[in-house]
Amino acid sequence: MPAEFLSIHPITPETRKIAHVVELLKDGAIIVYPTDTIYGIGCDLMNRRSVERLCHIMEIKPQKLNLSFICSDLSHISKYVKRIDTPEFKILRKLLPGPFTFIFESSSHVPKILDVNKKTVGIRIPNHPIPLEIVKLLDNPLITSSIKDDDQIKEYTTDPDEIYEDFKHKVDLVIDGGIGGNIPSTIVDFTGGEPEVTRQGLGDFTW
Repeated sequence: MPAEFLSIHPITPETRKIAHVVELLKDGAIIVYPTDTIYGIGCDLMNRRSVERLCHIMEIKPQKLNLSFICSDLSHISKYVKRIDTPEFKILRKLLPGPFTFIFESSSHVPKILDVNKKTVGIRIPNHPIPLEIVKLLDNPLITSSIKDDDQIKEYTTDPDEIYEDFKHKVDLVIDGGIGGNIPSTIVDFTGGEPEVTRQGLGDFTW
């Protein structure tokens, strides 16, 4: 059965549609959704079967899992990160929500969820109403990866109609939130003491 294709307003997401998405996620759905950078694919972090299925779709072995968590706010992050010092917290408060992925040492809570000993975790709070509203209502992070294109010239697919054609037999829901971006998030690694930009993306990191 092909995936559902659901249009949601990118600025003022309809409450009933967000509730529908959350119900699907609770039932184990894999979804495609817009962010402030590029379209992402993800599922409920707390649903282990869904995480395994996501790894299969993305052709990633669980041991090689380097996916990010989309959280709703800074307090949401603390459960999954071992420690955030005051200077780091100030940086996060300044730049989030925004087009950044921050790498931290993972808390002991993360391996219990994924059944994989992951020492680091990527954290995102995108500046986009749709994923933020989904995560708030779900009350769990989304574990997420980027939607990439096989085209060597066009790395990221921006058109939700094209994404639907590519993924309609792999996922359960594709959200149409309008044309997406084609520049990924900037990745900042906090695990080495001083913050280090390991991928320059859309976000301009200054501290």
